[in-house]
Amino acid sequence: MTLKDKVAIITGASSGIGKAISKRFADEGAKVAFNYRLGGKLNPQTAEQQAKQFGSNVTAVAGDISQRPDVERMVQEVVARFGRLDIVVSNAGIEFNRPFLEVPDEEWHRVISVNLYGAFIVSQICARQMVKQGGGGKIIFISSVHEDIPLPDYTPYCASKGGIRMLMRNISYELAPHKINVNNIAPGFIATPINESVLKDPEATKKAQAEIPLRRFGSPDEVANVATFLASAESDYVTGSTYLIDGGLTREVPSF
Repeated sequence: MTLKDKVAIITGASSGIGKAISKRFADEGAKVAFNYRLGGKLNPQTAEQQAKQFGSNVTAVAGDISQRPDVERMVQEVVARFGRLDIVVSNAGIEFNRPFLEVPDEEWHRVISVNLYGAFIVSQICARQMVKQGGGGKIIFISSVHEDIPLPDYTPYCASKGGIRMLMRNISYELAPHKINVNNIAPGFIATPINESVLKDPEATKKAQAEIPLRRFGSPDEVANVATFLASAESDYVTGSTYLIDGGLTREVPSF
């Protein structure tokens, strides 16, 4: 068990990548708090039911990660229950499909608020706890290949992911004296609910797979594999890095 007795928070963990990471961390012996947003797919009762499926050392914590008081309360609850905090995975994110010329201010602000500001306050509040208790820690951001690759009609999303990349790089330097490792996972096309419309369309699936050198989509478990490495002692000499999990998508040679 590579994470035995470590305490972890995973944001946006009610489905997809966050859910897979929560389960894998629990399987590796961690005490896990998975975050969900009230008003979303889970309510307190169903969230606790999901937590129990992962194991006795797993709990659900509600909170909007774009709201500092929610994040502060969430971290306080986790520390009160488990005694400390060793790992945070900043995974929660949203997107809207809309041409750049039609993006309204409210959509821009919502995406940046959740994806980038949320990542900022989650990492800041968790890092403060790690510094306070001593002993270092691990901060892992879940970004996207679209921190580098343009994605038409998703400008706020791409801007937020590019911001996460530089947030990660900057704080990896600042937090190094505290023995806090900060890294980033940039998934490509992963088979999660957010990509359901493509997964249900054979033609769209075929077109998407044609752009991936490995010619398949990734699974949430494959992202969880890398997250587990970055959360463990095996990555103690790794900080400030982005790990692409994209089947070679960012290295695809365009056809002319």
